[in-house]
Amino acid sequence: MAVATKGVLFEYGLTVPPLALVFDFNPQSISRSRTVTIKTGDAPGNRTGYDFLSPLETSRVAQGVEMAAEGFSIDILLDATDKMEKGDPIASQFGVQPQIDTLRSMVEPKAQGPFGVKTLSSLGITGARAFERQETASVLIFAWGLQLLPVFLTGVSQREVLHLPNLMPYRAEINLTMQVIESNNPFTMADKVRQTAMTALNAVSGF
Repeated sequence: MAVATKGVLFEYGLTVPPLALVFDFNPQSISRSRTVTIKTGDAPGNRTGYDFLSPLETSRVAQGVEMAAEGFSIDILLDATDKMEKGDPIASQFGVQPQIDTLRSMVEPKAQGPFGVKTLSSLGITGARAFERQETASVLIFAWGLQLLPVFLTGVSQREVLHLPNLMPYRAEINLTMQVIESNNPFTMADKVRQTAMTALNAVSGF
């Protein structure tokens, strides 16, 4: 039986209200994917790749290859049962609705306010008209185990399975899809260092 650990998803920036979610996360429930598109010419010698005779020619061979950003898909369970049994007043009244609404806020556009503070664009707190607001998506940090990656949350799908008498859900199954932000940022650079170290360990171990 796998032991659940904690995962964290939080917004990287100044947001009102702050957006952060801590959840139990089973590492076996994660899917990671990256796609490679191969675009080569129509000449007989390069329909599936350019000719090569040695490792020194691999850069030319890969000229028609484009790599997409890495994507994640994870399933998490939000359950307020333990908190309710301990008498938590928020969980007893609202179940996991606060966590669900936090996730929903993570995929809604934000508007830039004074001093760099961001708010939900739909609130209209900045005072600007809708067509004048600069709306942006949330840059989130997805953390679990030794990994800490900047991502865009591209999808949230929820299935509420148990409800309180007031119809607030206290157990919900959530599917999250994310795209990694692969740029020169401290989180991606640190992850590449970790990845390189783990690759070296794999070579040393012989597996």
